[in-house]
Amino acid sequence: MKIAIVFLLLLFSAGLCAQTLAGKVVYISDGDTFTLLLEGKKKTVRVRLYGIDCPERGQPFGKVATDHVRNLISGKVVSVQHTDTDRYGRIVGIVTVGSINVNENLLKTGLAWHYKHFDKNPKWAKMEEAARENKKGLWSEKNPVAPWEWRKK
Repeated sequence: MKIAIVFLLLLFSAGLCAQTLAGKVVYISDGDTFTLLLEGKKKTVRVRLYGIDCPERGQPFGKVATDHVRNLISGKVVSVQHTDTDRYGRIVGIVTVGSINVNENLLKTGLAWHYKHFDKNPKWAKMEEAARENKKGLWSEKNPVAPWEWRKK
């Protein structure tokens, strides 16, 4: 019983450590990366969307994904649920603008792969599968190449 209580306390406290950032989007790098001017600070941070991977520049739908994200968040105040920091020092997170979850929006519109190597969320896997079945966005291509495979070339 004591072990269960300690485990629950640790689990609860780990959730409290998750940081939420807010700020104005000042630059869109590509479909899954942007620069955020932190609210109340004169500091910018680079943000990478968690759990998804958009086509790279030069790939089919790379520009479409970038333009889509630009239309969704450029110049707007967003909230970033900080989940990790990647090897490039970017904040990795789940981004919302108003009531829109940007990560999920890209999956639903077929403009991103669910990055199952890093995220095991079955809801997101179903979103990608629905976009595939309906041939939305990049899934309208005959043989779409995942960005992580494309980067290896």
